[in-house]
Amino acid sequence: MNTSELNSFIVILIYGSLVLLSLLKLANPLRVNHKANFWFGIFLFLWSTFWLDEVLFLITGSIVEFHSLFWVRFIQFFTPIVFYFSVLFYTNPSFTFKPTDVKFLILPVAFLVCLVLTKLGYAKPFEYISIILILIQALFYTALSYITIRKHQKKIQQFSSNTEGINLNWLEYIILVLLIVNIIYVIYNLFYDPKSLNFFINAVFLSVIYWVGYYSMKQKEIYPLEEKQRQELISMDEDSDPEEVKRKLISDEELAKIKTSLEGIMELQKPYLDSELNLIKLAEMLSVSTHHLSYVINTGFGKNFFQYVNEYRVNYAKRLLKEPNSKLSILGIAYESGFNSKTSFNTTFKKVTGQTPSEFKK
Repeated sequence: MNTSELNSFIVILIYGSLVLLSLLKLANPLRVNHKANFWFGIFLFLWSTFWLDEVLFLITGSIVEFHSLFWVRFIQFFTPIVFYFSVLFYTNPSFTFKPTDVKFLILPVAFLVCLVLTKLGYAKPFEYISIILILIQALFYTALSYITIRKHQKKIQQFSSNTEGINLNWLEYIILVLLIVNIIYVIYNLFYDPKSLNFFINAVFLSVIYWVGYYSMKQKEIYPLEEKQRQELISMDEDSDPEEVKRKLISDEELAKIKTSLEGIMELQKPYLDSELNLIKLAEMLSVSTHHLSYVINTGFGKNFFQYVNEYRVNYAKRLLKEPNSKLSILGIAYESGFNSKTSFNTTFKKVTGQTPSEFKK
């Protein structure tokens, strides 16, 4: 099989995989992240259309200028927006569209006007403008998606002690990989023969698609299903910073009282050994609201919930690592200490102590 035939085979795999994955996300067999999976399924379907002209050529044997079709170009223009919508709903399942969100249609309407004017014979200026709009749209919503995910990763540390599986790292990696691939493609378009890059680009995209499929299908529900609890956590300040001087939610006396109770529970009951411990569970143990508990941890200890709980886990793990006759492996100690994976254990342990668990044990 030569490179051309192999590239054709990869194109078919790309298109088929994207359509299949799109249908799976829309069907949502695991019944999680409903709105996010709906928009992500639409995004995957739109993404698949960028290979449809090559698939039609392989089927019919004649060149079909699929991308030049008016309605196809217009629909494809929505790909970055739809990706951003999926990110919005992953990071905030209670998000609802408001009348002011008509702003999302500004660039598509401008693009539609350019397409119409190009079709009417004013190709020279408006064809170039439409290309510029495509680039602006892609860069703007890619950057916005990335910022939204970064804010989400910071926010979930305010209520979750284990962020692995809910931090949406896989979406962040998609953005970075696609950005790198597109930069390479643009450079080749400007200075080299882009066709010579087709096999490489398609091979990379195929790898990315299977990787996306794996992580998107195993993405669990990020927020609690119970509506009241979900709203409590979503309403928490996204940009809360333990270093900031924050508005007083409770008196200093009440803060000191909750702080003492919290330290007592952490020492005696060791709730941090529960790998699923979150702000809601700990607040229930103390019989305080999640907002008050978050305030006490942020203000009283100068940490977020994730840092506070995981420091207890690391200290517990240090005690286990020091035991001379312990039969537990590093992974066993990780699970025993409340971590849910060796990766999160190693990362958190090194961040707190400056050493990996293995280095500390030696």
